[in-house]
Amino acid sequence: MKLLIVGGVAGGAAAAARARRLDEAANIIMLERGEYVSFANCGLPYYMGEVIKERDKLLVQSPKGLKNRFNIDVRVKNRAESIDLKKKEVTVKDLSNGKTYLESYDYLILSPGAEPIRPKFQGSSLDCVHTVRTIADIEAVKEKIDTKKAKKAVVIGAGFIGLEIAENLRERGVETCLVEKTGQLMPPLDKEMAVILEREIIAHDVRLFLNEEVVSIEDDGIGCKVNTSSGKKIDTDIVIMAIGVSPEIQLAEKAGLKIAHKGISVDNRMRTSNESVFAIGDAVEVKDPVLGNVRHVPLAGPAAKQALVAVHNIFGIDDEYQGSIGTAIVKVFNKTAAMTGANEKSLKEKNKVYNKVYTFPADHVGYYPGASAMALKLLYEPETGIILGAQAIGKKGIDRKIDVLAVAVKQRLTIRDLSELELCYAPPYGTSKDAINLAAMVALNHTRGLTELVHWENITRENFLLDVRTPEEVKKGNVPNSIHIPVDELRPRLKELPKAKKIFVFCQVGIRGHIACRMLIQSGYDCANISGGYLSFINYRDAFSSSKIIASQMELDSEIFCTGPTGEGNQG
Repeated sequence: MKLLIVGGVAGGAAAAARARRLDEAANIIMLERGEYVSFANCGLPYYMGEVIKERDKLLVQSPKGLKNRFNIDVRVKNRAESIDLKKKEVTVKDLSNGKTYLESYDYLILSPGAEPIRPKFQGSSLDCVHTVRTIADIEAVKEKIDTKKAKKAVVIGAGFIGLEIAENLRERGVETCLVEKTGQLMPPLDKEMAVILEREIIAHDVRLFLNEEVVSIEDDGIGCKVNTSSGKKIDTDIVIMAIGVSPEIQLAEKAGLKIAHKGISVDNRMRTSNESVFAIGDAVEVKDPVLGNVRHVPLAGPAAKQALVAVHNIFGIDDEYQGSIGTAIVKVFNKTAAMTGANEKSLKEKNKVYNKVYTFPADHVGYYPGASAMALKLLYEPETGIILGAQAIGKKGIDRKIDVLAVAVKQRLTIRDLSELELCYAPPYGTSKDAINLAAMVALNHTRGLTELVHWENITRENFLLDVRTPEEVKKGNVPNSIHIPVDELRPRLKELPKAKKIFVFCQVGIRGHIACRMLIQSGYDCANISGGYLSFINYRDAFSSSKIIASQMELDSEIFCTGPTGEGNQG
């Protein structure tokens, strides 16, 4: 058997190593057009920021290492030019000497990856403009900072790479502007969640320009001037394009392989439209198990798993790729944001029926030092309770929460299942009712009819709003036109409330709102609890207000660790 692999890094290298473990006699050849066959491109921003000190730490494997351990013929600086599907041959150009040659195969795995999107506006090819995809790319950026002492930078694009680059530029002391064409950071997050990260980067002196499109870049003789659609002119020493990536489909397309919306079309065995050719990684589109469509998921984890599925099927092991739900995580200064499954935007686009809850639990019990709040958004089907997606942002424990919820999404668990999960607890690590349990219990209170949940986007000026927070909390920030009665004073003051109107209740995060609603319902009142309370209000306000407002730290500070009789949180 002769297996030819085009492309290295996460997908290609994983495929080559797995193939050798399955067949010691196979002839395995890997072509890589770049200088490095397997490197950690996810670590590039942290190398620039000198969190990772040595470049060699980014090198996962070398041609010599792959030859010695796996007997793989690795050819760097060799670029696949074309594929003859009938002859089962690939035309290859050796970039070190310019010569071309033919390489045959029994099976071919395409792992060409994706390339950074580089718009064609005026000045996009100037020397001051960089992308970040390879080690050579990041070395060029690093040289501008280390040697040429760049003091100002503009990052275009506020997705994963843009945020990581902006953070690491600030860590190096570079004055940084972040320019984003849309109205929010991090498109996989919903807008009212993304605004939490917006506050974080502003707090770390990154100048943020949302709803701004770069229309041109000028070389002013000293550095560059970035011009935006609204007429802003931003002086800078360096520009970094982080707009996103586009699947490298040219080789497959020229060969006549089927192309989906964005990437190479594959079945659940990672086979292309040709039975002898498989494709994996950033160049392909795969099934989304939640929404039922295909999607482009340019992440290292899915690429490595797809590599195993492709190789298994080539070597006679029946295996299927179950699709990608887009589980991802990003560090933004002192905050971590993570997500899995569908977001609310995509559910609306697909006309899917869903419910949602917001909670702001602590990462561990409030009485143990160092507790901090997180924001958690859970999306689920109203009828079945099946989990559709989740987003979380906070200082600690975010990876654990989303990892558990990713399993829930993939395995189609329900809010009932989540409420019963038995998760680790000790005071330094969590709460006896884990944040995931609590979010599910809030959802169950609604589906069981104990407390109706509503959201701030459904509230109008005509609604009767009842604020049950403490006077101290109200002084830090309030909701216009709301009536204030602290929850602990509510029973003796019920007569102050109208029975002819529906009462919409909120506290700081939702816990006391639930308590107040149970009190009111059993006293004959019609009421609903506003999910996430006042913290959800300021997130909605900051995200959707026509005049941009950013919450003050005083508004955000509160006694978030509401406790029950055990002192460990009570939301049931």
